Amino acid sequence: MSGAEPLDAGLLAPGRAGGAAEAATGDRAFLQAMLDAEAALARAQAALGLAPARAARDITGAADAAGYDARSIALRGREGGNPVIPLVADLTAAVAPASAPYVHRGATSQDILDTAAMLVAARTLDGVLTDLGRAEASLARLAAAHRETVLAGRTLTQHAVPTTFGLKAAGWRSLLLDARDRLCTVRGSLPVQLGGAAGTLAAFEADGADGPALTWAFARELALADPALPWHTLRTPVADLAGALAFTAGALGKAAADVLVLSRTEIAEVSEGSGGPSSAMPHKANPVRATLIAAAARRAPAQAATLYASMAAEDERPAGAWHAEWEPLRDLLRLVGGAAHDAAELARGLRVHPAAMAADLRLTHGLIVSERLAVVLAPRLGPARAKALLSEAARRARDGGRPLGEILAAEPELAALIDAGLDPAGLTDPAGYTGAAGALTDRALERS
Repeated sequence: MSGAEPLDAGLLAPGRAGGAAEAATGDRAFLQAMLDAEAALARAQAALGLAPARAARDITGAADAAGYDARSIALRGREGGNPVIPLVADLTAAVAPASAPYVHRGATSQDILDTAAMLVAARTLDGVLTDLGRAEASLARLAAAHRETVLAGRTLTQHAVPTTFGLKAAGWRSLLLDARDRLCTVRGSLPVQLGGAAGTLAAFEADGADGPALTWAFARELALADPALPWHTLRTPVADLAGALAFTAGALGKAAADVLVLSRTEIAEVSEGSGGPSSAMPHKANPVRATLIAAAARRAPAQAATLYASMAAEDERPAGAWHAEWEPLRDLLRLVGGAAHDAAELARGLRVHPAAMAADLRLTHGLIVSERLAVVLAPRLGPARAKALLSEAARRARDGGRPLGEILAAEPELAALIDAGLDPAGLTDPAGYTGAAGALTDRALERS
């Protein structure tokens, strides 16, 4: 039985197991992308009169990953250090003898593997962008529905001043839109790679080709960008992709981190629509989606760092720098793909509990609006006296568990101000001190 099991079934990767990103980045997907690149190159050469149309059709017909043994290619790839060499041998054997000379004609292994990586990235990003769209739509609905729902703003783990859940959700959505914009830019610029042995296109030119024209035709076949130069050691495309993916993981991670805090038992201001079970504690409904997103956000920067480090690639073709990219790039695509899918589900099912938010606002007996009181009293009593009076009132509120407004209402020093219209109870209502939260939420939701 063990011999029939895949080498990596995702047992330790619940964030991507069974998801679209896993399928889009699997060995079969990479193998198909390499075959797609080989077939596209043959078609581009045929379109320019550099190869017979029959050969291009033959190579395209043979470029089906179902007909190849990925494990065998992987094992034979150890000899040359990459999987393209054995794949080319297998593809050549799969076509008619007359077509064989046109397989991989003029290309180098890095041309095919880099192009395949860009194809895999493009196909994965399409799914990620769809999931981000689902997530941001759900967050927009939450932000609009809870524009006026007040909760405690927290800084350095403590209650700070009131804010609204609408503004918080609008902030999460804003980050997702920032991520979307970065990914869209990268998605539209993912290029083919074609340079030949040392990035000069010499073999193609010797075969009668106009190298830049062939690169353009190759890019058109694959619906990828046409690069200004071969980028064997000019790794801008990979670095840009790494940056956008790492940013996306962090943007999703911010929302997940907030959900994890707000869903704690003692806070309970939000909860996941369908929490996950515990193996030992039947009462638990764990915030699993947010947990998996948070895990991805912690791992993604390290994968991106490897891709950035690989930019320091020597010569016209590097030893090691290029090879170091393959696994981190796939892992990064999988992490972000899984996190985006989980984020769409998290946002769609997130439950908001305004009653718990209101109860938590009362925990400090009105102290959460002490900033407002300081602003109001300082011009009337002087800054130093206002601070001293409020500090003493706050101490009494904490020690005695009494509302701050009640303590201030009984303060003799404020009697004249109260007679003149000062309302301590009203001033300690958190709903009256959310600043421009509503307007900021509206402004954020104007962004499409």
